Amino acid sequence: MVEKRNKRGLGRGLSALMSDVADNPGTPIEVPKQPDRTLPIEAIEPNPDQPRRSFDSNALEDLAASIREKGVIQPLIVRPSPRTENGFEIVAGERRWRAAQMAQLHELPVLIREFDDTEVLEIAIIENIQRADLNPVEEAAGYAQLMEKFGHTQEKLATALGKSRSHIANAVRLLGLPNDVQTFLKDGSLSAGHARALITADDPLALARKVIKSGLSVRETEKLVKSDGENIFNGGSKPDKPKSTGKDADTKALEGDLSANLGMPVALNHKSGKESGSITISYETLDQLDELCRRLSS
Repeated sequence: MVEKRNKRGLGRGLSALMSDVADNPGTPIEVPKQPDRTLPIEAIEPNPDQPRRSFDSNALEDLAASIREKGVIQPLIVRPSPRTENGFEIVAGERRWRAAQMAQLHELPVLIREFDDTEVLEIAIIENIQRADLNPVEEAAGYAQLMEKFGHTQEKLATALGKSRSHIANAVRLLGLPNDVQTFLKDGSLSAGHARALITADDPLALARKVIKSGLSVRETEKLVKSDGENIFNGGSKPDKPKSTGKDADTKALEGDLSANLGMPVALNHKSGKESGSITISYETLDQLDELCRRLSS
């Protein structure tokens, strides 16, 4: 029987659901979830809107070997397919589905649920975030999606995902780096620690290249950013522009939090020695302006 669930936000219910579908091979599970039934593998199809597009081939081979030996321990979560008659769409467990095909299984254990498209996307994002092999940019994009698409706060994400609020805030700030720097993060040329240090730099891409070329540590990168790259690229001469006094770390962190929550650049200008200042929110499209007005008036 298909279990119907009411629409609900991120929280204890979803966290409990995701704990039923541990996707990492070797995860200790004392009592596997009992499936509703088994389905022919050809009756199961992946979610075309699955946010995760790449699957490590070596990890899939390892999982397939485990499935050949032990079978599929944890059932997939599926829903009746909105596109294929008598078919089922994967809500959680696409890696197991792919590995099971490699292991030449003919049937898979499943839990059948009724979720709408929004809930399916929400679960898919969270399942991906819970995986250990995401690069920092993928992880940050997952957090940003949950905040932008579903209105979840950093505090709510931290509670449901077992992360600290600062971890989520720091991760999302990485999305403010230039695309080329994010590419360095994706391919492992830079660590998340290096990238966080570069967020406040005037030219993060130039400094990122210097960090990679010189093999600098995170602490050395922080010192490099603090010096604003002075005398590094110009043979010891003075920089072309006067060094900015910059903002303190707390102000920059608050700007990052506000920017992540709004999905728009936010600048804080606090008057030194006073309790007053100004806040500037920049928008690129009229749709963003409409969204900002909606939030301020709600």
